[in-house]
Amino acid sequence: MKIAVVGTGYVGLVTGTCFAETGNTVTCIDIDKTKIENLNKGIIPIYERGLDEFFNRNKKEGRLFFTTDLKEGIKDAKVIFLALPTPSGEDGSADLKYVLKVASDLGPLLLDYTVIVDKSTVPVGTSEKVTSMIKEKATVDFDVVSNPEFLREGVAIDDFMKPERVVVGTKSAKAKKIMETLYSPLVRQGNPVIFMDERSAELTKYAANSFLATKISFMNEVANICERLGADIDAVRLGMGSDSRIGKRFLFAGIGYGGSCFPKDVQALSKSSEDVNYDFKILKAVMDVNELQKTVLIPRLKKHFGYLKGKKIAFWGLAFKPHTDDIREAPALYNIEEILKEGGTISAHDPEAIPNVKKIFGDKINFCENPYDALKDADALLIATEWPEYRAPDFEKIVSALSSKVIFDGRNLFDLTAMKELGFTYYSIGRETVYE
Repeated sequence: MKIAVVGTGYVGLVTGTCFAETGNTVTCIDIDKTKIENLNKGIIPIYERGLDEFFNRNKKEGRLFFTTDLKEGIKDAKVIFLALPTPSGEDGSADLKYVLKVASDLGPLLLDYTVIVDKSTVPVGTSEKVTSMIKEKATVDFDVVSNPEFLREGVAIDDFMKPERVVVGTKSAKAKKIMETLYSPLVRQGNPVIFMDERSAELTKYAANSFLATKISFMNEVANICERLGADIDAVRLGMGSDSRIGKRFLFAGIGYGGSCFPKDVQALSKSSEDVNYDFKILKAVMDVNELQKTVLIPRLKKHFGYLKGKKIAFWGLAFKPHTDDIREAPALYNIEEILKEGGTISAHDPEAIPNVKKIFGDKINFCENPYDALKDADALLIATEWPEYRAPDFEKIVSALSSKVIFDGRNLFDLTAMKELGFTYYSIGRETVYE
């Protein structure tokens, strides 16, 4: 099948590359000339495990193309995916200007029946707005389908190629058949393609992400109570997660969630609720808890040292989660800002995210290619991202590099008993504080 993907951001690039991997001919379209030039040269603008292998193979085999020309890019395409940014506005609502602009541009360019797919995360009712924009100038039949993405950064290729479920919102039998054909290679093991109306599909994405964000914020609240009651959040998590009604995932306490999805989607669903005069109280609490949790370690830093001016803090982890270079709403950034504001200095390591953080902080931070180099003469280590290479470090190297044996662990990576035996002062989330 010939497919076009408008937008070469995270979702668009993964979507286009993976559909090419299943044998389709895919053209990805973007107005960013530099990005398209780089993609045509084989330069991928994001880090995602496994993406480079699929990308290079499908470019070589002539199934994956890139262009800035919308008319040329959608030529003969049976399905056009809209994978465009929907950033949060000042009021928390999703900004649809990019989606609706492309929808308007598509109208006069359609030459035959086409399925237009909203792949971006969009508010309820967007499919109707897109339909209206296209219909103003279209001279042929088309259908607008809602097909939200459920890709987790770091494992997006696996998520796309082996989806737990595919959600498709359409009332059109013709569009349904095309979408079934398109996704059939990805659900051969029996995972469902769930068809529903467009509005329900749009809401499904927001509801799913908001529920996961709620689990995270709930566990962070439990962790904060654990510290006051003398309980251990890891034990509580195991006890809770063994209940099949609750499940084991998204129960880890830490310094809050970030990224491109959870913060934006929770805000957008809250704003959509306000727009229909519904007070979604739980979502407001989820956002409030997460905002406070991001910097929950800062008061402990201040209490431990008395002041932060002149103190050097080493950071392990800058991305909002491991296996990605995405720093959008990353808790590390909020902690860095607070420490710098207090007059502290920072040295930092991250396997992938340093170039993106440099764009924000420049030379205000000392960036290190090796995690142990970041520790040199630092007064404490703060762990903000749970990269695998941080889980079993050489503690002798840590001790020899740090000026004092103090760790603030925002991801609960280390065992409390081991920290006691090694003689660290060790602060974590929802657990006993270990003192040297």
